Amino acid sequence: MNIFWTAITLGFLGSFHCVGMCGPIALALPLNQNSVLSKITGVLLYNFGRMFTYALFGGLFGLVGQSFVIAGYQQALSITLGIAILVMVLLPSQLVSRFRITTSIFSFIGKIKQQLGSLFKKKSYSSLFFIGTLNGLLPCGLVYLGIAGAIATGNSLQGSFFMATFGFGTFPAMVILSLLGNSISINFRSKIRKVMPLFVISMALLLILRGMNLGIPYVSPEMSATKVECHKCCHK
Repeated sequence: MNIFWTAITLGFLGSFHCVGMCGPIALALPLNQNSVLSKITGVLLYNFGRMFTYALFGGLFGLVGQSFVIAGYQQALSITLGIAILVMVLLPSQLVSRFRITTSIFSFIGKIKQQLGSLFKKKSYSSLFFIGTLNGLLPCGLVYLGIAGAIATGNSLQGSFFMATFGFGTFPAMVILSLLGNSISINFRSKIRKVMPLFVISMALLLILRGMNLGIPYVSPEMSATKVECHKCCHK
């Protein structure tokens, strides 16, 4: 269960990054301002929409991880993901800025924004939910980190649960932002952002330790040998 505590902590700490990235969407939601209950319901539906998309991502990429488990590469996958995350965190920002978004990705983002624009014109619960689902499709480094964790679970269901838990961790900050506006100070957000790289590095190290199969409970438990044995049995 330690990796799921990692997911919710990642979501909670990362939610202050979300406030900066998704804040304009959350602040512009077409909420019913005349009813407190209706406003709260709308905010929750928007955030449940984000969770829904994250859970779908988790299930899909957990399935990718599952294929590595069946092939007997779960340890190598976990270590590789951990190293990749470390490299991305420690890589100088000047090098990161050289990576360009392709035209096809720009086109995809443009279509999402177009759909969001049409949904913002409607004041309905369904539109708020779908705004959340589309919001979850927008590029976000934090979501990519969550996806890496979902792949490392090596299971579609667990991957889905991991990403849903990650999304749940972002709830408090995003709900407060939507209901109370800019109540989270820029200074506080800045402090959280400074802590984020340390937590991301900790997650990367945890993935590497899990892959090393050291037999340490909760930190580096022994990967189940039964899956590998069953895989061998199938080929007898």
